[in-house]
Amino acid sequence: MTESPRLSRRHFLGGLTALAAAAAVPHVASPAYASGRRPPRIYSAREWGARPPADALTRIAERPNKIIIHHTAFPNVEDFSLEYAFQNSRDIQNLHMDGNGWSDSGQHFTNSRGGFITEGRTGSLNALRSGRYMIQGAHCVGQNTQAIGIENDGSYHLGDPVPQAQWDSLVAFCVYACDNYRIPATEIYGHMDFNATQCPGGLHERLPELRAAVQARL
Repeated sequence: MTESPRLSRRHFLGGLTALAAAAAVPHVASPAYASGRRPPRIYSAREWGARPPADALTRIAERPNKIIIHHTAFPNVEDFSLEYAFQNSRDIQNLHMDGNGWSDSGQHFTNSRGGFITEGRTGSLNALRSGRYMIQGAHCVGQNTQAIGIENDGSYHLGDPVPQAQWDSLVAFCVYACDNYRIPATEIYGHMDFNATQCPGGLHERLPELRAAVQARL
């Protein structure tokens, strides 16, 4: 996930284990899911204890036209808990704000190895639920005003498998995002399709499988 040359994905902070309380957030039903399909559980920035953005974020008054898949290049931890997913989200935000000087987390959403999805950049969840606009990101140079980015925690450029829970939640998220934002399943890409990077590693090889799984559920 790069917006400037200063960011090295291999310098992400290691995972820390800490407890975080998960406050209940009322569900806001989106028009695309009014038919009864249950949207995936996405934990808001407030729930995982995000810092407020350093400055105002840019709202794009148009729907995104694609989804870009990333991996964090963090170690492949075996802690699949919600607490770890929350701590991981805080680690990413701290790195992006303190290490890179960005306004907030660069990605819109994060998917933990345990299959927990968290909001990244503040406001992205409300934007997704509305299906009408997006928050400008900082995850892929040249695509930040037209693509939403989801980080999948872990390093998948060395051949390690993606945990099934993480894969299942990625499919569910992409179905929801494609449905709400009217994005065709064919418009799901990997970071390396646009920038010189190894991201998202082995997940890139599985993009045809991901597109097919999303299309089948749409």
